[in-house]
Amino acid sequence: MFNWIAALIKRTKGRTGVYQLVILLMVTWIPMFLTACTMGPDYVKPTVTVPETYKEMDGWKVAQPKDEIIRGSWWEVFNDPQLNELEGQVDIANQNIAIAEAQFRQASALVLAARAAYFPLATAGASANRASGSSNLGREGLATPTNVTTTYLLAGNVSWEADIWGRIRRTVESSRASAQASAADFESVRLSVKAALAENYFLLRTLDRQKQLFDATVEVYRRSLELTTNQYSNGVVSRADVLQAETQLKSTQAQAIDMGVLRAQYEHAIAVLVGKPPSQFSLPSAPLHAVPPVTPEGIPSELLERRPDIAAAERRMAAANAQIGVAKAAYFPTVTLSASGGYESIDVSNWLTWPSRFWAVGPAISQILFDGGLRRAMTDQARAAYDAAVASYRQTVLIGFKEVEDNVAALRILEEESRAQDEAVNAARKSLEFSLNQYKQGTVSYLNVIVARAAVLNNERVAVSILGRRMTASVLLIKALGGGWERAQH
Repeated sequence: MFNWIAALIKRTKGRTGVYQLVILLMVTWIPMFLTACTMGPDYVKPTVTVPETYKEMDGWKVAQPKDEIIRGSWWEVFNDPQLNELEGQVDIANQNIAIAEAQFRQASALVLAARAAYFPLATAGASANRASGSSNLGREGLATPTNVTTTYLLAGNVSWEADIWGRIRRTVESSRASAQASAADFESVRLSVKAALAENYFLLRTLDRQKQLFDATVEVYRRSLELTTNQYSNGVVSRADVLQAETQLKSTQAQAIDMGVLRAQYEHAIAVLVGKPPSQFSLPSAPLHAVPPVTPEGIPSELLERRPDIAAAERRMAAANAQIGVAKAAYFPTVTLSASGGYESIDVSNWLTWPSRFWAVGPAISQILFDGGLRRAMTDQARAAYDAAVASYRQTVLIGFKEVEDNVAALRILEEESRAQDEAVNAARKSLEFSLNQYKQGTVSYLNVIVARAAVLNNERVAVSILGRRMTASVLLIKALGGGWERAQH
């Protein structure tokens, strides 16, 4: 190889012009291309502990990365037209999503910026310079205050850094992985915002259902107060029964009014999520009558693999790994090829003529000899950043499994609680009916009726609250799984 290069150099003797330039370029760059390498370790995805099955649900398989699967309109599984309409407004108007989308575009632009280093940098410019030298220099040929010269220059310059050690390649690799992480962050924000909207929506509808219960109960209490007042006027009951009935009515009315505070807060939160001022947004009351979607017996583990936060954490590991190569490449020389040429003259009349031309071409090599430990420190920093990214990835995976376990368990337990609570509601209603019959027969006081009616209202409220918790747990499970499951599996 070296003998062949020496032969090429020998052949340039006596040659001029373009031939010598071509030979010089060949001699300079052929060894560079043959010896080019990439510093730093190649990325290998670290291992992470993945359970074969979930504690709260059987039938899960070992995960394989499938973050690119389309998530779809998962909220449609709840069959709520109003929710579907609100979710459709999120991508258009939510400002957090707009921020994440802009950050993704920024990260994509940085990839293009890093790739630009693969190509030569070309510059061009023109200048006119009028100068006078110092008369105290005392050297012949230099300009003096009485010998003013004007120099006209039109020049172009091209420089290119040879990526022999892979610094540019590793930088592009890191930027590309960071952009992929930003894309996953964008999807994570979308999922979080849409899940927050669904969660707040179902909490608001739960309050609407409870308000409906209170309103119906207030109407019953009002009729009871009228009946008790009439009975008191006829001497059938005492004044204490009237006061107890009135107290029950007023306290229930106060509780119904108090629910308006929390409902307003949920409504305002939904307004912000859909990108509207709370003063310009309202949702008519619509009691919750939905039923939580049925969770498949064996949820395929692909859904956990699609979690965008896990994908983002994995891509950040790859970016951090590439930065180790960037840091290690700094230990090696920088090789640059540059060329320049143009026209230069002290007379504008012959500035752009052929005799005024000039050119220069050649490689340059520079090496840091002493930096006070800077490169070692930067390499150590890059390795530490990679170790932190690995730990962050593993922690994100653990949190993902925990969130799935939490919400699968919540749905299972709340379903059991719902059945028990329905039985409690039926028992409370029967107890109220029995107390009313006893009161009409005069065997018990009106206090027994008050207690029985309060028990019915309380148990009905709890039943509605459990339904709301089941709906929000369904939303959170979908979020934990990365965006929902296929309806065909239901």
